[in-house]
Amino acid sequence: MTSLSVRYRHGSFKTLPRYRPPLPGSALLAAWRQGYGLAELKRDLLAGLTIGIVAVPLSMALAIATGVPPQHGLYTAIVAGAIIALTGGSRFNISGPTAAFVVILFPIVASHGLGGLLIATLMAGLILVALGLARLGNLIQFVPYPVVLGFTAGIAVVIALLQLPDFLGLEGVELGDSTLHNLAAIVRAAPGLAPAEFGVGLVTLATLILWPRLKLPVPAPLVGLAVGTLAALAIAPLGMEIETIASRFHWEHLGQAGSGIPPFAPGLVLPWRLPGPDGTPLTVDFALIRELLGPALAIAMLAAIESLLCAVVADGLTRTRHDPNAELIGQGLGNIAAPFFGGITATAALARTATNVRSGAFSPLAAVVHSLVVLLAVVALAGVLALVPMAALAALLFVIAWNMSEARHFLHTLKSAPGSDVAILTICFLLTVVFDMVLAVAVGIGLAAALFIRRMAHLTHARRLEPGSDEESRDLPRQVALYDINGPLFFGAAEKAISSLRVVDPEVRVVMLDMRDVPSLDATAIVALQSLVEELRARQVGLIFIGMPARMVVKLKRAGLKRQAGRLSTVRHLDHARRLSERWLAAMAS
Repeated sequence: MTSLSVRYRHGSFKTLPRYRPPLPGSALLAAWRQGYGLAELKRDLLAGLTIGIVAVPLSMALAIATGVPPQHGLYTAIVAGAIIALTGGSRFNISGPTAAFVVILFPIVASHGLGGLLIATLMAGLILVALGLARLGNLIQFVPYPVVLGFTAGIAVVIALLQLPDFLGLEGVELGDSTLHNLAAIVRAAPGLAPAEFGVGLVTLATLILWPRLKLPVPAPLVGLAVGTLAALAIAPLGMEIETIASRFHWEHLGQAGSGIPPFAPGLVLPWRLPGPDGTPLTVDFALIRELLGPALAIAMLAAIESLLCAVVADGLTRTRHDPNAELIGQGLGNIAAPFFGGITATAALARTATNVRSGAFSPLAAVVHSLVVLLAVVALAGVLALVPMAALAALLFVIAWNMSEARHFLHTLKSAPGSDVAILTICFLLTVVFDMVLAVAVGIGLAAALFIRRMAHLTHARRLEPGSDEESRDLPRQVALYDINGPLFFGAAEKAISSLRVVDPEVRVVMLDMRDVPSLDATAIVALQSLVEELRARQVGLIFIGMPARMVVKLKRAGLKRQAGRLSTVRHLDHARRLSERWLAAMAS
């Protein structure tokens, strides 16, 4: 047997770990392995029924807020909600249209129409699948809390602002993707406030706020919209017209036409055949894909953040563990399939997921039941849903925006967090409101990274241990200088730490660097060390690294810093470094 074979057999050479793709549907499989029977099925049925009732008004309201007819939100909950549940990695996530997407999707609809939105959703789904297959699900941990809190609070403000025209009954307000422009348009139209619309909105809003205090099992959104609808019907005989879903939206399907919501199950459609901004089908070409790539990346990023944060919260409530990579794949598959049935972008919704957990759900089948309940509502109750006033839906979105803003956490963070975190929170909030969420997240993460680098750089330092100052430097000759380096040597700290080593007494002939407290070394630090070695070599001063991990030694060798008798060496212990320095000094003296 050759020596190579022997070394391989004894494990001197290790093979790379085999890549194993995440398993779609891992949450469903985990629930099944735990044991699934009639009792668990009953829990899922009751939870799915509750969530389905809640999801119907929310899905309509969020679709309208996005700028598309309400049925597309319902189709999203039906198709994407079921597919994500069956293929995802969280047992309790409930997916569908969410408020967080409004600020991203509304401009897409304005610029590219419904067809452009569905194509962007399809592209985002492909990106999410790629993220899951690449096992990048844990990267969500690197998004700082002030960034998340800042852009979610900003999104809440934008959502509330977009609902003011419907809540106040303002006419002729053309909303766009500029918050300042929208605010100016609303202010100009404010004198045209419609008392009837405003009254219906206030009645609905009051019901939504007060009903949960009664702690009755009927969901507040259902009760609030029912009260708002009854109020609109009650004042209709007085000659006061209230705008409803039926009066605003109209549909055509297989030669049939109507108003409100089409009473049909979602059917197969091609996203690019749906209308663009001018009402005609889109032409799919490279230019369109390039224009939609940025929005698709933003959708994928936000979907990943929302779904994984939602899964973490569900784990905390149920003491379970989700598979982040499988969840990303499930979210991707749901967003790939939904556009082919008229569904818009979907991700996990925190409020619906928390309600799912509190309702006693056991497995992802509860989410499937929720989708079936929404499907039943579309087929059997489309006529009733069409009577819901737009002002009542606006009131519901006000409540959603308030809950999303986490105002208490926002104010608490402003009062208690360090100044740098407060600055990041404020900047993300303002950028989201004034510009857009993508810019806010990019700037926020960039600022957070810069502050982190600055903090880590302050933790890294190098200091000379004077002879006799402690146990380690005792009995060192004057010709030997011992430096202790602490902290990671990376681009933000390497030059500062190593520059202090260049100030060496003329009588020093050997420099020893204690590297035992250096956990990492990047390319910038290696270049700085190379410069130090060359400078010391020109002055005929030897350099000894002490306690450097093997992986760092390998990095230095690859960069050309190899052992040289009397000039450069690496040792494991200080005692070894002492003896080696004595031999070098003796050789220099001779």
